Amino acid sequence: MMAFVPNLLIVPVGFLIGVLVALPFGPTNLLGLQRAVERGFFGGLAAGLGIMIGDGLIALGAALGVNAISGAIKQYRTAIQIIGGLALVGAGAKLYWTKPSFASAHDAERATLGDYVWDIPQFFLLTITNPAAVLSLTAIFGGISSFVEVDSYIDVVTMVAAIVGGSFTYWVIVSRLISSIRLGLDAARMARINQIAGLFLICFGGLLIGEMVLKRFLR
Repeated sequence: MMAFVPNLLIVPVGFLIGVLVALPFGPTNLLGLQRAVERGFFGGLAAGLGIMIGDGLIALGAALGVNAISGAIKQYRTAIQIIGGLALVGAGAKLYWTKPSFASAHDAERATLGDYVWDIPQFFLLTITNPAAVLSLTAIFGGISSFVEVDSYIDVVTMVAAIVGGSFTYWVIVSRLISSIRLGLDAARMARINQIAGLFLICFGGLLIGEMVLKRFLR
């Protein structure tokens, strides 16, 4: 019977991990914040859901076997990194050159999550092809295994659910906060935000591709 009771310490630890991995330290999360600025609450939430699902899938793989997923990352790292780099460069170029479609307060209020549903699979793909996201979650699981025991399948499910819950809570709060302050932005400021975010994504994606190209030529 006790096998069906998870380690209760997993819940707060997993929730904290979910919040930490959702913070805008990486390009995909930064792009998610840009969606909230441009499209309002549901735009940011749709992006956050895609990122959250991607993080949850990575976390599940890491929880089921850190060594196994690490081996897969090493084996396919070149392909993952090049695909992720190209996706980021493409997203950055589109963001930099496309005229910002700044949704008005009226449009944002009338919008629903269904209006931005296609952003969910887009951000999911950006997340799972981002080597930084994969490696960071794998490293986190390697670190927490020293003081939080994740021994059974119920522990794994609880950990992944807690991570997803932390990430979802972060995106709901941040999307709501940004949607309430975005009204002070005009088209010119929005264009500058898009250009800065776009350049960051292009540079980050270029670094991912460049690293793999250099490794191949320096062998």
